Amino acid sequence: MKIYDLIILGAGPAGITASVYAARKKMDFLVLSLDVGGQTAWSGDIENYTGYQFITGPELTLKFEEHMKAFSAPLNMPEAAQDIQKEKDLIKVTTDKNEYISKTIIIATGKHPRMLNVPGEKEFKNKGVTYCATCDGPLFKGKKVAVIGGGNSALDATLQLMKISPKVYIINIASSLTGDPIMIESVEKSDNVEIFNSSKVKEITGDKFVKSIAIEKEGKSYSLDVEGIFIEAGLTPNSEFDKITKHNEYGEVIVNCHNSTNIEGIFAAGDVTTVPEKQIIIACGEGSKAALSAFRYLLTHRFR
Repeated sequence: MKIYDLIILGAGPAGITASVYAARKKMDFLVLSLDVGGQTAWSGDIENYTGYQFITGPELTLKFEEHMKAFSAPLNMPEAAQDIQKEKDLIKVTTDKNEYISKTIIIATGKHPRMLNVPGEKEFKNKGVTYCATCDGPLFKGKKVAVIGGGNSALDATLQLMKISPKVYIINIASSLTGDPIMIESVEKSDNVEIFNSSKVKEITGDKFVKSIAIEKEGKSYSLDVEGIFIEAGLTPNSEFDKITKHNEYGEVIVNCHNSTNIEGIFAAGDVTTVPEKQIIIACGEGSKAALSAFRYLLTHRFR
């Protein structure tokens, strides 16, 4: 069986950047991914990626893909990792289609939003339904919006949105907000924020774009007119296949500043890791670091 220098799991911003660096270092590598772009592909308008004052998620994904192709980065898609195992100095990657052996791997499988799974959510994704206030919040300036969730991510989204929106509804399934007290205090003091605790979303409706959200609170139904819905019910790391590296309580792969995990030869980058901020540009930087660390490991490690 062929032994690769590096296998990159995932082709989001971290994985794609890692592939470009691996190609430039003339490493014998392979990328395995279900898609190209990850969360970037379904992001809305992006105004905080250096070099582009404005670009959409699909447009940036196309740029990423073009960059990969320019370096002839080998990509097997769609193909998802199901298991990884360390066998002496080598790593075996088992996917839904094949098995591979490599000297190093980079886990760059990202995260996926915890969806509500209610009628209208999929239909209005990127048409008023979004999962990132930092990325998409400015697009809803002057519009009524709803934030779904009651933890820190939902409160952070609310603090951003209440500065630009005339009305922000918080729809929280718990009986009270559960984030940091100072954030809760700031939100509760705002006169343009209305909180619906003990409430669940029943349906999202509209025509071409979101127009309203139906909720239920203690047996009573409400319909709120909104043009934006920010689902901040949390993100789930795509790390379930990895049973050998250490994860934190959220399932994120624990890495150091060199993107090393607790297992030699296994590196990780981007949103699937413990890196504090989940942003496209940060994931790209982490991907480059991980590839350079893998390259350095290959140079300094003697394989038996």
